[in-house]
Amino acid sequence: QVQLAESGGGLVQPGGSLRLSCVASGNTFSFSFVRWYRQAPGNPRELVAEITHDGSIDYADSVKDRFTISRDGAKNTVYLQMNRLKPEDAATYYCNLAQLGLHYWGQGTQVTVSS
Repeated sequence: QVQLAESGGGLVQPGGSLRLSCVASGNTFSFSFVRWYRQAPGNPRELVAEITHDGSIDYADSVKDRFTISRDGAKNTVYLQMNRLKPEDAATYYCNLAQLGLHYWGQGTQVTVSS
């Protein structure tokens, strides 16, 4: 069993930055990937970034060159550094971990981008 806890969301002005954290606890060995998703009201959940067990990384086109996903194995934490934030980045951000065919989700952290 794996538990995920996101943090780091908040209110930021357009052009600002935030760093989200996803801390995993429980049996986190042999995970396949960790992904960040986001969902704005009335919109479907959108994949934002992914980091695999072997360190491969991928991003949605809408966040390439602005967002960076990284992992600290010692802290069981995956980060999402978000720079040059835009109003359209506002959403609830969720962490997702896949392991042995199962998916685990955190409770989400809210990001608001507004002046």
